[in-house]
Amino acid sequence: MYKFRTMIPKADQLLAQMTEVNSQGQILFKRPDDPRVTRVGHFLRRASLDELPQLLNVLKGDMSLVGPRPELPWLVERYEPWQRKRFAVPQGMTGWWQVNGRSDKPMHLHTEDDLYYVQNYSLWMDIFILLKTPWVVLRGKGAF
Repeated sequence: MYKFRTMIPKADQLLAQMTEVNSQGQILFKRPDDPRVTRVGHFLRRASLDELPQLLNVLKGDMSLVGPRPELPWLVERYEPWQRKRFAVPQGMTGWWQVNGRSDKPMHLHTEDDLYYVQNYSLWMDIFILLKTPWVVLRGKGAF
């Protein structure tokens, strides 16, 4: 998946320090104050411009415009069987989770949003998501 780099070099080596597990056993690793994100990276993420190179993935057929967002491999390794159902449809640049909370939601809730999309997948839902995405991006809420 193509993306603009928004973090410092070797940011993955600091992931363990950034990752927390809450009292319900849920992994929390996305934070608005992540010190690994560069100044330009904050702007790119806030404006969702870091996602634009993914249009190349869509043109190549590796991704769809709408669908569950691709997940980090180290998180997929920890998925339970019910969470893997989100891969029943192609991964997308935007999706139900992105237009209904983005990073403001805990990880387990975005997986539930992805499964809602998979179970209710339709052309009309995709059109709704595509129409709602620019508004969500312009608001910048949950983008970090």
